[in-house]
Amino acid sequence: MKSIIIKSAVLVAFLLTISSCKEKTKQVQKEAIATTKYPSDIIPFFEHWKLILGDGSNAGIPLDFENKNFFYTTNDGNNDWVVFKSPNGGDTHGTSNNTRTELAQTKKWYPKTADDKLTATLKVMNVSATGDARVAASHSVVVGQIHSADGHENEPLKIFYKKFPGHKKGSVFWHYEINTDGDDNSGRWDFSTAVWGHDFSVVGSDENSYPAEPKEGIALGEEFSYEIEVKDGIMNLKFMSEGHETKTFTKNLIESEYTTSDDMPEQTQKLFAPIGQDGLERVNAYTGEGCFFKLGCYNQTNGKSPEVNKNWCSGAETHDGDIQKQYADGNYAEVWFKTGSIAISDMAVSNEGYFTKND
Repeated sequence: MKSIIIKSAVLVAFLLTISSCKEKTKQVQKEAIATTKYPSDIIPFFEHWKLILGDGSNAGIPLDFENKNFFYTTNDGNNDWVVFKSPNGGDTHGTSNNTRTELAQTKKWYPKTADDKLTATLKVMNVSATGDARVAASHSVVVGQIHSADGHENEPLKIFYKKFPGHKKGSVFWHYEINTDGDDNSGRWDFSTAVWGHDFSVVGSDENSYPAEPKEGIALGEEFSYEIEVKDGIMNLKFMSEGHETKTFTKNLIESEYTTSDDMPEQTQKLFAPIGQDGLERVNAYTGEGCFFKLGCYNQTNGKSPEVNKNWCSGAETHDGDIQKQYADGNYAEVWFKTGSIAISDMAVSNEGYFTKND
């Protein structure tokens, strides 16, 4: 009898220990969940966006969401950051040649009646280690956009960062893409404006030779900020970075300045016209088209042959789409955002049609 009592006591103690361990495990799990910092905890504006990941998928509205390959948080010892990461090669979104981990606004607005604004503070941590230096898009990433949801779905704004291998500093510049007149969009082209450093058109003399390093450029890991405001048809841009001159620009989005062949800038004549991209713009530019903001890491370096398009096809290393191999040897783009804000006018409407067409 004594032996049975002792065995029962041992069994009870064992069961109590198991129960206690389970409770401790649950508590640890609860604490881990409570202390997890999601991107939406750091920048409180994610209810206004859908997230496209570097594998081409739409993650939807990314509240309390992370993906360790493409979209997550980190701390640099001073601040929390939201990390956006995109390989050179993989599945892409819509009709693009390039991978992206990027937010796309859930509402669209019309430039003529707009009163909309996007701000961000960020630092670019990596651009592709490979790419043809003669190809203007090589070694670059787009960190902010205005995109049209209608018509040709062209882009009245793209904000780039570009740094050649071996350089300490890179360039920040912005593009305006014409809203091509007519039904054929193959003649569309961009006009590039330098902010700090070079514009898009400054390229290498051969595949592995690079132009001079920009004197007033931005280094990897160096913070800069942008503000985009569109009001009553006018786009106002502001770029700021400590130790650099603040730069401002304006562009009319509802009245074109590129309606005749004589209006085509010299930069475009040299860069785009030779490959047949020499179209004209609609007189009313982006009037009547719903536009929306984008923000993130839209990698502009890809593995397609420069023979396809010498401005946009980089011939870079993609390891046949193996993401981890690309991350291991620097064939990706990575952008960290510290802050961001968005202001949306009452005239904005649902942008769901864009996602339906492109997902």
